[in-house]
Amino acid sequence: MIYSHRSLVLHSLAECAADAFAVSHQDTVLPVAPMFHANAWGIPFSCAMAGSKLLLSGPNVEPEGLLDWMVGERVTMASGVPTVWIGVLDTLEKNPGRWRFDWPVRVICGGTAPPLELIKKLDAHGIHMLHLWGMTETTPLATTGQLKTHMREWNDEKKYQARAKQGWPVPFVEVRITRPVEGCEASVEAPWDGRTPGELEVRGPWVASHYYESPDQAHRWTSDGWFKTGDVALVDEDGVVKLVDRAKDLVKSGGEWISSVDLENALMGHPAVKEACVVGIAHPKWQERPLAAIVLKDGAAATCAELRCYLALTFAKWQLPDAFVFVDSIPRTSVGKFKKIALREQFAEWNWDAAEQ
Repeated sequence: MIYSHRSLVLHSLAECAADAFAVSHQDTVLPVAPMFHANAWGIPFSCAMAGSKLLLSGPNVEPEGLLDWMVGERVTMASGVPTVWIGVLDTLEKNPGRWRFDWPVRVICGGTAPPLELIKKLDAHGIHMLHLWGMTETTPLATTGQLKTHMREWNDEKKYQARAKQGWPVPFVEVRITRPVEGCEASVEAPWDGRTPGELEVRGPWVASHYYESPDQAHRWTSDGWFKTGDVALVDEDGVVKLVDRAKDLVKSGGEWISSVDLENALMGHPAVKEACVVGIAHPKWQERPLAAIVLKDGAAATCAELRCYLALTFAKWQLPDAFVFVDSIPRTSVGKFKKIALREQFAEWNWDAAEQ
């Protein structure tokens, strides 16, 4: 991608807004997201604009070192993908009292939806997680999960449910969701009812208008300038965006779509589970069925049947993974996201007949 000076200036101004990241000269900022990943989410530019103290880390910061740095430098704002903060939370729980945050700390989290339990448990350690959604093509800030005024009277559980969503578009960014028209190439806008999924499309002054020297990708933009993100989302009556999944990561089973993200986040709410990654694996009858790769917490134990029963409290039977595999670690990309393509390749020849039911 090539970003214009104008788009970066406008993007930086948006990140400094109170209802976005509220970057100011009073902040000490640690972007764990590496510079090669969507400009480290634009945060270094915003820090330069606001006059913040900026700490630049390497791409592979271990949780203990990260916590030492955050406490030693009294970091007020950090950023990174959920797997970074899963590791941080695990380290905090293993070492109670070693690191204390007696000043406000906010963590900007993106890349994929963070588990609800992660948001709750970090709060207990004095770390407030703020959810964003964006892409390299959106520079990347497009939405933030700040609570609105009318939500202040909600109970804690309802507030957490809201914070786990991707939130509202930031100023100057427009969003819509579209669904294909059966039998033709056209699409129509889906209703904002919180129930009807569609492909998320965005446009705005820092949303890319094309890929550099890639005319074969022109189909990613509509004739009136909307960028087709490839993400499947719901939008409710208030305009709050909730990602269902990446289109390529949805599990298509018997003609129905299953969200891998929803299953992963639910599994990571189980007290024995540290990490969970769900992928669709080819199935002779149902086209695809979900397989869940599980990393357990140190010293913890869980069975396939126990995890299936745990999920059955909130998911229909047909949505439940047909297989659970316990692994030492889940492959990651260079920016720390789960590398689902590697899991799909690893379990491509999975024997469903032998899988525990």
